[in-house]
Amino acid sequence: MTTIVKKAITDSDLNHVFSIRTKVFVEEQNVPKDLEIDEWEEKSTHFLAWENELPIGTCRLRFVDPFTAKAERVAVLKEKRKTGAGKLLMQTLENVARQKGARKILLYAQVRVIPFYKKLGYEPFGTPFDDAGIPHMKMEKSLR
Repeated sequence: MTTIVKKAITDSDLNHVFSIRTKVFVEEQNVPKDLEIDEWEEKSTHFLAWENELPIGTCRLRFVDPFTAKAERVAVLKEKRKTGAGKLLMQTLENVARQKGARKILLYAQVRVIPFYKKLGYEPFGTPFDDAGIPHMKMEKSLR
């Protein structure tokens, strides 16, 4: 099966984004709904991973300063993990960030998925912290 990633542009696309995030974060990981949707939704670029005609994953890109992008809300449906969809989402996000002038990408990884991000070239820094009841670690990757 072929997976492609596109920017989420239409209302229908955004409905898919929020549906996937609700399934992964709210239903599967018990993140409170009021923490999952935040004030950055409209200021971010959202992406959807599609397998054939089905949306299977999402992430969003937000700039925290002119040269630093942040990868956020990376989520792939449970049954579609380990298919390469997460890697493709991150590569697309990185390419768009680079085109917009980012020199590095920052993200807050759930501790259990640090190995996934390390394979993509991200390095952890700082100390673990709690976000919505889940241990996280700051990670970054230079785009130079």
